[in-house]
Amino acid sequence: MLVLAIDTSTPAVTAGLVALDGDALESRGDRVTVDPRAHGELITPHALEAVKAAGVTLRDLDAIVCGVGPGPFTGLRAGMATAASLAHALGIPAHPVCSLDAIAADVAPGEAPFLVLTDARRREVYWAAYAADGSRTDGPHVQRPADLETTIKVAAGDGALLYADALGVRPIEPRFPSPLGLVKAAREDFQSEPAPLTPLYLRRPDAVEPAARKKVTTP
Repeated sequence: MLVLAIDTSTPAVTAGLVALDGDALESRGDRVTVDPRAHGELITPHALEAVKAAGVTLRDLDAIVCGVGPGPFTGLRAGMATAASLAHALGIPAHPVCSLDAIAADVAPGEAPFLVLTDARRREVYWAAYAADGSRTDGPHVQRPADLETTIKVAAGDGALLYADALGVRPIEPRFPSPLGLVKAAREDFQSEPAPLTPLYLRRPDAVEPAARKKVTTP
């Protein structure tokens, strides 16, 4: 099974091809650029380049996995629109996955629970808590680091690096979702109908509709 994985929930613009054979996963090619202003510009070229690097064509794909956040409105929209368009054109399913779960799926196995935190801007983080086996136990939430009360002392994600001192945590890898992590987090859903691609915004977008124009009258 060949799966194209896409994520634009963080500053990383991520696309990659993953081969799934039973429980075995193999990365066949990926393209990642860390640029919070280039999601719309780079995600489609990255997806096409990843497929080409794997030596296959879009018609060879069996499914698409897309990170649905939490993340900023504009970034998420770019990745999800790309995933939905490709899935519709190719007639294949597009499976949503929480992007924090994708990061958690790449955390090295251990014996302690951990957090995953990504930068939510506005001096806030998106976060979720996970058991040692990688299963989510709380979240996702959006919160100021100073208001996050936890006894967990290790955390993955770029938010952990940004706010390690404020949270009192030790940052661990990875920083961003990877194609392998996205597929790991979604593979249990491959045997069923995909859920709708619904974004996890967690808060209202920065942009708002303009207020009504003031009436101008002549004297």
